[in-house]
Amino acid sequence: MNPMQAVKYEQEIPDVLESLLSVHTVMDSHGFDRTLHHLVQLRASQINRCSFCIKMHTKEARDDGETNTRLDRLIVWDKVNDFSQRERAALRWTEVLTTMDHSADLGKLRAELREHFSEKEIGILTGTIAMINLWNRVQISRD
Repeated sequence: MNPMQAVKYEQEIPDVLESLLSVHTVMDSHGFDRTLHHLVQLRASQINRCSFCIKMHTKEARDDGETNTRLDRLIVWDKVNDFSQRERAALRWTEVLTTMDHSADLGKLRAELREHFSEKEIGILTGTIAMINLWNRVQISRD
């Protein structure tokens, strides 16, 4: 075996991967806004530079009706007017949790989130961000 070759996780730890995938089924059962779901997953994947995930989440977003214009501008969401205040709050939260910005005022960000989301929705949003960051890291480790 080539010691530099990527680990084949689906062969080595299929039970772990299946367990991680099952989290998505549970989160999806809460009915979180699919548009936001896609935007958050794609934005975190852009930040993490996960090419596989960017391609996959862009396709999924388009398949669910997201426009090319908004997808093209997601990388500069804070510089354009294409996104609602609700989406902007979710994207801000995504960026802070993805970059682990220790200087961010989390209290202020939570207050902003509460203007647009229920406590349960904030929980699902945070779980979505956590899971995409996990999947980005798994996928990047294969490159």
